[in-house]
Amino acid sequence: MARRAARLVIRPLTPARWDDLTRLFGPRGACGGCWCMWPRLTAAEFAVGKAEGGARNRRSLRALVDRRPPGLLGYVDGEPAAWCAVAPRDELVRLRRSRVLAPVDERPVWSIPCLFVSRDHRGRGLSTAMVAAAARWAGRQGARLVEAYPIDPAPGARLAPTFAWWGVTASYRRAGFREVARRSPTRPIVRRAVRR
Repeated sequence: MARRAARLVIRPLTPARWDDLTRLFGPRGACGGCWCMWPRLTAAEFAVGKAEGGARNRRSLRALVDRRPPGLLGYVDGEPAAWCAVAPRDELVRLRRSRVLAPVDERPVWSIPCLFVSRDHRGRGLSTAMVAAAARWAGRQGARLVEAYPIDPAPGARLAPTFAWWGVTASYRRAGFREVARRSPTRPIVRRAVRR
């Protein structure tokens, strides 16, 4: 039986909400000490952060939060349940160096490089709601286009949650994103136009 959709309240991640994010991510920083810094750091920088058990990555994310919101937190019944990073693409070092996720064109875009939903709230539509809210929020920050790089698993294939941090294509389609490029069988680039 399908679970009913959760009632979700979504807010930008500000310093006042930092403790909520740490509760959501847990001591491992969502996955292996990442703290949502993988897209923002070179491989060498990220490896150093992981070698320290994620402490450096956690400090780096906190410094970013102190400057401005790097994404949105979703709350269900007052408890943090979901996270969606969103930022101008040119801030995401890993995307600049990727052949599969290289720019589609010269148009400036914002990107959604990370999506995390707590285990207790998966399968309830939070991913779609979070990416739709991230697109709207980016539009309020001046974006015209928002793109993402979801996983598009083969039909019948099961994707382990650990590898779903890009999100899955179906969630983005439901949120109004359309495929604009595909350089790998399982990695489309999807976009959505937004209003300022």
